Amino acid sequence: MPDASPPLLDPVSRPMRRLLRYLRPQRGRLVYAIASSVANKVFDLMPPFLVAWFIDIAAGDPLPALPAAFADAFGTDTTRHFLAVGVLAVLIFGGESMFQWMYDLAFKTLAQDVQHRLRIDAYSRLQERELRFFEEHRLGRTLSMLNDDVNQLERFLNTGLSSIVQLVVLVLFAGTTLLVASWELALIGLAPVPLIIFGSLLFSRLLEPRYARMRATVGDLVARLENNIAGMLVIKSFTAESAERARVEEASDAYRLANYRAISLSAAFIPIIRMAISIGFAGSLVVGGMWVVDGRIHASLLVLFGMMIQRILWPMTRLGTTFDDYQRASASAARIFSLLDTPPRVRDAADADDLGAVQGEVRFDAVSFDYGQGERVLDGLELTVAPGETVGIAGPTGAGKSTLIKLLLRLYDVSSGAVRIDGKDVRRVRQRDLRRHIAVVTQDVYLFHGTIRDNIAYGQRAGDGPQATPADVEHAARVAHLHDFVLTLPRGYDTIVGERGIKLSGGQRQRLSIARAILKRAPILVLDEATSSVDTETEREIQENLARITEGCTAIVVAHRLSTIRNADRILVLARGHVVEEGRHDNLVAAGGLYADLWNVQSGRVGAARKPT
Repeated sequence: MPDASPPLLDPVSRPMRRLLRYLRPQRGRLVYAIASSVANKVFDLMPPFLVAWFIDIAAGDPLPALPAAFADAFGTDTTRHFLAVGVLAVLIFGGESMFQWMYDLAFKTLAQDVQHRLRIDAYSRLQERELRFFEEHRLGRTLSMLNDDVNQLERFLNTGLSSIVQLVVLVLFAGTTLLVASWELALIGLAPVPLIIFGSLLFSRLLEPRYARMRATVGDLVARLENNIAGMLVIKSFTAESAERARVEEASDAYRLANYRAISLSAAFIPIIRMAISIGFAGSLVVGGMWVVDGRIHASLLVLFGMMIQRILWPMTRLGTTFDDYQRASASAARIFSLLDTPPRVRDAADADDLGAVQGEVRFDAVSFDYGQGERVLDGLELTVAPGETVGIAGPTGAGKSTLIKLLLRLYDVSSGAVRIDGKDVRRVRQRDLRRHIAVVTQDVYLFHGTIRDNIAYGQRAGDGPQATPADVEHAARVAHLHDFVLTLPRGYDTIVGERGIKLSGGQRQRLSIARAILKRAPILVLDEATSSVDTETEREIQENLARITEGCTAIVVAHRLSTIRNADRILVLARGHVVEEGRHDNLVAAGGLYADLWNVQSGRVGAARKPT
């Protein structure tokens, strides 16, 4: 089944240039790493000069190309010349080794730091994104970007950038040396270089879309694996193992084929380049050999040419690998920087302020909203909750009950109208301060891997206020009717709940979530289907204790099970995007309207007559 979600991010032009700009805060370390790499390559190119000198010494013509003063210092003693070559060889190889250690360490530590910063910046931007982003994009594709794409850039900075630096130094230094020594012979030996460079650029351009496709398919594969592992209980209960294996195989095969298309092209690069290299290498040897015989050049110069031409041309076979790494990194950088460049749709206004001391009045002023699919979920909604009041929200599925909560938390912005707390439009309030004053219990409870104590105290641990004491945690658990269950566990509040609270039942997770909200001590409490997963006895206890749970705060209780809100101060019934009924439970049942119908269905009195409205 194809992934119908929208593209994860907008494309970014010149992503590798963006990566270099991203490295500006580390430019001192980058310059140090590049300088060390340049010095290493210069030392690496010295041995051909030593070999040429050695041949001249053996032929009885030492240092023919060096200044006379330098030649006088060594005299005519052949042994001293051989010793000088040996000492220089040790110094050169020592310098090469030292600079290799320096640049290798510098690039790798720089890569680790940049990788860390990129991952944290990308994650921070994800946290700023609106809820719509996470509802529209598969989790696996997002995780692939945070992990695989960041790691790909780290690998490029580890080795790829240094390879490019050394290749540039190699061509400039060795090419200049050969041109100065004999420009005619240099032109013959270096004739394939333009062809190699052109071919490399062509391969790079052809590989770019293939690697972009590869990055997309690996995101789909990770998304499929993450989705299936999270839903393993459903897969097993429906004996759908074979079908899901086929879907994973389909996603994996798409990734394999995308890799194959890239590999089939990149694998052809080296053989083609080798043929071009062999022409230049053979031509310089043949012509140079003839010139040695004719006496136009020294034999040592031919050896220098042969070794230096090889030093230039053969490393160019790695251009394919270098461009391969470059294109992989470019595709990854495009995805990461597109995330960093894309502002969230829901963001604080430039003049946004804090709420200050919150009394707890919540008002929806002519609020309309749709999810971008044309049909309005809320249509001119008018709703007011007084400070300290407990209001129940009821209505059929799709009436917009949960949408109210999302707008109150400003997870979405209204299409028109305004949501206000104590008269302040939530769009004029900092999101962090807004949500700090609202405690939420959702139907789909999410618990973090850790202890029961850590999860109950999560609001205090994650916030800026005072940390919760063990007594505070226990009090919240008692109010939520969780304490007695915790006492039955061998490790009590230090019991590990597992990934997403998998070691707890649905009702236990729900009660823990209620305790977590209670401990937050927010002036506004939202219970969104908070008793949907608890057993009947626990639901009865929570209903009877609702006044204690909501004590001292404004409470909005969204409920499908109407018994939960039976004792609310006021019940609002939503339908067709606005409030159609309002009152206390008994009055609404007696009115015989929509609420009465819902109550009769849930209480088993389906045949009860409905009064005309």
